Amino acid sequence: MATPTARSGADILLDVLESEGVEYVFGNPGTTELPLVDALINRPRLHYVLGLQEATVVAMADGYAQASGRPGFVNLHTAGGLGHGLANLLNAYTSGTPLVVTAGQQDSRHAITDPLLQGDSVSIARPACKWAAEVTSPDQLPILVHRAFQDCQATPRAPVFLSLPMNVLEATSTVRVPCTSHVDRRPVAGSLPALAVELTAVQPGKVAIIAGDEISFHDAYKEVVRLAELLAAPVFGSSWPAHIPFPTSHALWQGNLPTRADDIAQTLQGFDCVFALGGKSFITILYTEASALPEGCELYQLSVDGRYLGRTFPSKLSVVGDIELSLHELNALIESRIAPHEAAYAAARDAARRTYAARKQTLDRHARSLEGAAGIHPLVAARLLAQCIGETPIVDEAIATASHLRKFLRNSSTRQYSFLRGGALGWGMPAAVGFSLGLGRQPVVSMVGDGAALYSPQALWTAANEDLPVTFIVINNREYNVRKTFMRSQPHSLSAQAGRFIGMDITEPPIDFGALATAMGLPAKRLTRADEIADTVTEAIASCRPNLLEIVVDVE
Repeated sequence: MATPTARSGADILLDVLESEGVEYVFGNPGTTELPLVDALINRPRLHYVLGLQEATVVAMADGYAQASGRPGFVNLHTAGGLGHGLANLLNAYTSGTPLVVTAGQQDSRHAITDPLLQGDSVSIARPACKWAAEVTSPDQLPILVHRAFQDCQATPRAPVFLSLPMNVLEATSTVRVPCTSHVDRRPVAGSLPALAVELTAVQPGKVAIIAGDEISFHDAYKEVVRLAELLAAPVFGSSWPAHIPFPTSHALWQGNLPTRADDIAQTLQGFDCVFALGGKSFITILYTEASALPEGCELYQLSVDGRYLGRTFPSKLSVVGDIELSLHELNALIESRIAPHEAAYAAARDAARRTYAARKQTLDRHARSLEGAAGIHPLVAARLLAQCIGETPIVDEAIATASHLRKFLRNSSTRQYSFLRGGALGWGMPAAVGFSLGLGRQPVVSMVGDGAALYSPQALWTAANEDLPVTFIVINNREYNVRKTFMRSQPHSLSAQAGRFIGMDITEPPIDFGALATAMGLPAKRLTRADEIADTVTEAIASCRPNLLEIVVDVE
């Protein structure tokens, strides 16, 4: 075999990216990244997506990876740029998004002199990544970069980080790029016969299924739907979801669990057992003394990631395995066991259909009763938006309307809705850009609150630069409403007693989102009446061009 010609570290890196099937390099370049950017000139298969700030860059890659099911590749500028991107790197870590994150580093030959931009990037990245390392030779690039792509996809999925000194990218080597590894990481769980016995020992409708985000990894929803229908089991989404991995039009869908432990327990009261699919489902925000799992309610779990099984709540039986493949076998076992009792299960399914229809009718009536108000109630906005968005993918970071919007979604898609799983604001708008790229430049709706929109508005420019069909909808209540609501719920709150909330209003001066969009190259409209929403949003999505709509809503 002939020896490869000598080529730069940057070219070797790009060889590996091409071998891994990378489409996009999400980046914000500085001096230390110039060797890589220069090498991209001769790489038409690799498209550089420019973000104007590193937090935006990381979230764009996150959205792309979630939408495409493939790792996102990120290139940041030194330790400072990595610091800018850290919040969204933490979001990706919490969400389990596979990312290969790189950052340029000063030329290591003069690191001893403490040059400008030199920093310990590996230590900065390590808490937000599965592992972090610095490349010290171009000969190391093929193995380390291939390893990064493998490891970010291995359970538990998470970003990995590589620091790339400038001299490593400039130095030459004849090292070969090995073939890409193909690893089957989808085991079938053990103890499925025992689990089938446990779940069928419960009366029809008395098993509550929690559909976790892991279901989305391999579109396991078909087996989850089959399981729910066999057991006539109501299905809840996790309390703080990354996705809704169950059809919202299905009669067994109950919506997402609340975010307080006592409220979760109240919701699950009356069930004999809970079957949690996929990792961490009882995610709480505010402390309460109650346990999220009601007393006397047994817990069963299935996840490919064993870290959270039986860890917080005692589990009668938890099994480690791929959800789709394991449920395929479990469902066959359950089907044979319930056959003699099919009439009872059928009756429970019929009751669930009637309850679902009544719940939706009640919700619609309540929303319509609020439409005559002078302003726009958030519930009204959510109902109208759900209707006109249809099945267009939604990336949601609008906390004021998120819980309302999820209640009004009513379709068979399990890939439509994505939410801020990590909790650090500034993810939504750039993630929507990445989602559109990951879906082959399809239309996407970005729902974002007015406060969250100010964390990563640079995403608007990238949407315009790439001419992506993203409709950004800013839900503007002119305040940090979630914080005010919490303060008002506390009887000892001095702010609530005084009616004055420090650092929670965005009114003096008000933010001109239309001007902000125009500055970034997007057309914009401001809506202040409910009757403007349906036609305007429908037209904006149908335009297949980047645009921004501001909807001014009242405060609940």
